[in-house]
Amino acid sequence: MAVVTHMMMVGPPGAGKTLMARAMPGILPLLSLEEALEVTRIYSVADMLPPGTPLIQQRPFRAPHHTISNAGLVGGGHWPRPGEISLAHRGVLFLDEMPEFNSKVLEVMRQPMEDKLVTISRAQGSLTFPANFMLIAAMNPCPCGYYGDPERACTCPTGIIQRYRKRISGPLLDRIDIHIEVPRVPFDKLSRATPGEPSAVIRARIEAARERQRVRMQGTGLACNSDMGPAELRQFCALREDAQSLMRAAMRQMHLSARAYHRVLKVSRTIADLEGAPQIQVHHLAEALQYRTRVLEL
Repeated sequence: MAVVTHMMMVGPPGAGKTLMARAMPGILPLLSLEEALEVTRIYSVADMLPPGTPLIQQRPFRAPHHTISNAGLVGGGHWPRPGEISLAHRGVLFLDEMPEFNSKVLEVMRQPMEDKLVTISRAQGSLTFPANFMLIAAMNPCPCGYYGDPERACTCPTGIIQRYRKRISGPLLDRIDIHIEVPRVPFDKLSRATPGEPSAVIRARIEAARERQRVRMQGTGLACNSDMGPAELRQFCALREDAQSLMRAAMRQMHLSARAYHRVLKVSRTIADLEGAPQIQVHHLAEALQYRTRVLEL
């Protein structure tokens, strides 16, 4: 799976949110044989295996439209079939314009995001499909898209903005590890001739971090930081006294839930792994806490 679990991007139209989401599979570690077999089985059951492709070797990228139904997202039907969250297993599920999705459709993702499985029950019995996916969500800061933009004024009344943002519930937001703002891209960056960091270089850095995680968690049956439970967090994410003080203050000031506390530790451990640090330092924790900032607040 991915180095981090779920991410929300908030920014004006045309800032590059969709482009960044579509680039994500290119920097994720390559599928292992076991993962490729899992993905291939799901697509075979869904009768979506591409012709001439006996084994899917690329991480899935699924981007359903906001009009999708519960059954289309989670799975179902008279003869239950995998939904988009299972088709995104071991890959990326991209929800563009997330507040436009039906709120009931979004809420059914909460349990699969935690358990990484989805169970569909029918009178004839029940079926369980894997759903270990990375959710990447994107949204505008308001209906017109320009709230907080330094160059274009927002035309939305405050009440409309609040109703727009409340379409995504607090419990669902609490399950998203990283909240980032994507600002308008200035002309200087757009016209710059110097290319950015290649995806292959970023992928190599991520794979090195994943190898550190595999070595650390040998014998636990886990593969990466996102799989850790409370016992592994106590063992592998112990904080020094200065980091504990920062976390204590953050819990009090940011009103973090127990789930958010555990997710912050996982992200902190991942940031340390990307740096090659053997232990979580204060600046790793500070960066992880920064990503928990509620960018959806007015």
